[in-house]
Amino acid sequence: MKHRILVIDDEQNARDALKTILTEEGYEVGEAGDGEAGLAALSSFRPDAVLCDIRMPKMDGLTLLARARADGHTCTFVMVTAFASIETAVQAMKAGAEDYVTKPVDVSSVLAKLEKVLEKKALKQENEQLRERLREKHKFSNIVGESNELQSVFDVVARAAPTRATILVLGESGTGKELIAQAIHEASPRRDKPFIKVNCAALTETLLESELFGHEKGAYTGAVGRREGRFELANGGTLFLDELGDVSPGLQVKLLRVLQQQEFERVGGTQTVKVDVRVVAATNRDLEAEVKAGRFREDLYYRLNVVSVTLPPLRRRKSDIPALVNHFLERYGEVHGKSLKGLAPGTLNALLSYDWPGNVRELGNVIERAVVLARGADLTADDLPIALRGPRPTNRTGDSLIPGATLYDIEREAILRTLELVDGSTSRAADLLGISVRKIQYRLKEYADAQHTPEKPHVN
Repeated sequence: MKHRILVIDDEQNARDALKTILTEEGYEVGEAGDGEAGLAALSSFRPDAVLCDIRMPKMDGLTLLARARADGHTCTFVMVTAFASIETAVQAMKAGAEDYVTKPVDVSSVLAKLEKVLEKKALKQENEQLRERLREKHKFSNIVGESNELQSVFDVVARAAPTRATILVLGESGTGKELIAQAIHEASPRRDKPFIKVNCAALTETLLESELFGHEKGAYTGAVGRREGRFELANGGTLFLDELGDVSPGLQVKLLRVLQQQEFERVGGTQTVKVDVRVVAATNRDLEAEVKAGRFREDLYYRLNVVSVTLPPLRRRKSDIPALVNHFLERYGEVHGKSLKGLAPGTLNALLSYDWPGNVRELGNVIERAVVLARGADLTADDLPIALRGPRPTNRTGDSLIPGATLYDIEREAILRTLELVDGSTSRAADLLGISVRKIQYRLKEYADAQHTPEKPHVN
């Protein structure tokens, strides 16, 4: 598909020259002789990029740029200016232009800058499409949540996944590090190749070395034949090294070599094996502290930490609990053949009041247990473990608050019940209640913290 370039210049000769050059380079070219005609051409020609003179009759280039952005046009602008007007060109870039060229126009400079801005635009579009696909189609491999902390992780993953960079995933146990690794693989050009994982903490040093690099026949007692390791199995794809902070110093040296050179020898062998593997590593340890203590190689740490993401613990993103609960209700209801409508009054408050040291994994286990034990159509606080059972509502008559309830209690009731109604979506709840998502997230944190203070939070 040809890129479309719109040339806007009041000088006919300049337009003709640029049109000839750009057409020969394979572009589809449109033209306009002044700012007003150029503005109209944005809608009719729909260019990918615009070469726009700054000084023109009827409407100058700066005004045209401002009008184009106000009308929602997303095409890239490259401004054309005389040497004496470079300050104006800089002003145009601050207003949204991508670049500028000076008169007299140098052909090679124009072509180079057009190629650069179009490549940047294409990359931006790909990133936007990737982020959308990850959020809507893959749901980041079932990582559910709308909190700012989690969205920041998603943003880094969306930008880093299409590259070859090694990624280090940090976070407490149960935060979803393996799911993030899977999402990185699915969003990369390697998605059709193997995704291989190994838990480095589950094996002894000898077994882990063989597991990673394979072994030759007779390498040790019981090695009756050649065996390919995980690096070979992951060739062309992604290798996920979970709990890498537990790897011994000896194996750290070998891992550093394969990360740097993409080659290794099998245990008991001399033949060098070359591979093309993208590594995603994860740990719940503080690797910087491990480096300072001499337990983890500094060079390996920096080689792994090309791009890092830290998954927040669940206690720091409690606004995601309603959506997570509904996600687990649906999943485990299907697994165990039970259909639950949602949460009974008071249940969500009990879940929000707990700090979840085991993070999302613990929450999932609690909800699965509750689904299995539930007697009715709604999950109640009685279905939860004793440690999670929060205080029951004390001011109810049927399904409504009795007169005399405080504004704080009424607001809390409205927010929690609405979240239950919309499957935990804070954005949908905000729309129904006519308040901001930020306020709902703030209130959820407030409700969760309320049990730790003798006074009820003040409501403005």
